[in-house]
Amino acid sequence: MVKERTRTGCTPSRPRLAALACLPLLAATVLAMADASAARPWKQPRTPEEATAAPPADQAAGSTVAELRELMDGGRLTELRTTYNGNYGASLLFYTQSLHYYVALFRDREFWRVIKTDSVDDAERYYRTFVAQTEDLAQVYIDTVRLDAGKRFTERMVALNEQRLRNLQQEVEMQRQQSLQVSTALQQARQQAVSLSSDLRASHSELDAINQRIEALQAVQANPELSLPGSSESVAPAIPSASVADHGASVPALASPPAP
Repeated sequence: MVKERTRTGCTPSRPRLAALACLPLLAATVLAMADASAARPWKQPRTPEEATAAPPADQAAGSTVAELRELMDGGRLTELRTTYNGNYGASLLFYTQSLHYYVALFRDREFWRVIKTDSVDDAERYYRTFVAQTEDLAQVYIDTVRLDAGKRFTERMVALNEQRLRNLQQEVEMQRQQSLQVSTALQQARQQAVSLSSDLRASHSELDAINQRIEALQAVQANPELSLPGSSESVAPAIPSASVADHGASVPALASPPAP
């Protein structure tokens, strides 16, 4: 009887024996994979605590500004100090998970410079330096704001004064026109007064003439003597002298009437 030859591989004829034979090979494979994973820690799965405490993904790139921005977007920083000067500012931020301080200098709320340190003394010193820089940097901005405000105020005052000047000019022109109207009215009134004075003198002359006629008529009416038409002429009888001469008779003289 020929005995069955045992294979040295991991595939024996019987399934149970094959599984037992492959166990050492599987164990070696798992150990090799574990060693490779340990050599690349950024590939290992992270627990929630490790993921929270881990620095940003772009830290390896060396961008402190991007690191700070990512931490702030995640709400993982504590703001300790902030100073504003014009459109510049400085902030001192603390990352409690790694006990690091971030000192930031920003302009218009955009980070300009960021310094990361784990020393509280250095962080305070950097912060004071940035604050002093914001004072110097903001001076030009503050002066610009003041000058711009002064310019705008002056422009508003110029506009107001121009409007006031136009109003005064309109008032003066209106007063001038009114003065011309008053002067014209006065001249017309003077001419009318002269005309009325002439009319008045003529009326007085006419009145005097009428009064004189009235007085004459009143004098005639008040005279008691009777005045008849033709009473002023005396009529004497005519004596024919020729008849007397012809007859040769003497005519006695008429006796004159007695004196009254």
